[in-house]
Amino acid sequence: MKSYRKELWFQTKSRREYINITLQVQQAVRESGIKEGLVLVNAMHITASVFINDDESGLHYDFEQWLEKLAPEKPHSQYRHNGYEDNADAHLKRQIMGREVTVAITDGKLDFGPWEQIFYGEFDGMRRKRVLIKIIGE
Repeated sequence: MKSYRKELWFQTKSRREYINITLQVQQAVRESGIKEGLVLVNAMHITASVFINDDESGLHYDFEQWLEKLAPEKPHSQYRHNGYEDNADAHLKRQIMGREVTVAITDGKLDFGPWEQIFYGEFDGMRRKRVLIKIIGE
């Protein structure tokens, strides 16, 4: 069995963003040379997420509205965590959206359903953060 590791780095221009990273993950699969196996893609920061969903702007807007209802950013004083930083809401949003995804690799390609795409979700941006891609297989 072979393994391959790659990091993606992001520094978003706003506090919250959703970035489609499907093509970057597929490129890593090609670089790995692995034809059959699994790819793990995970956010290496506790205020960011990796998830699978449809690449549709209305849905991304809905994510933002829904997450703000569940864990509103302001007022910052509503959270005990906020003191040195004001990102308690980002920690909670990450818990909801998840840390990582695992996708099967079949014949050298991501084995997705019809509309599935991989996204990096940033909830406390404007800082340099990374995503780990780990591929195992043959």
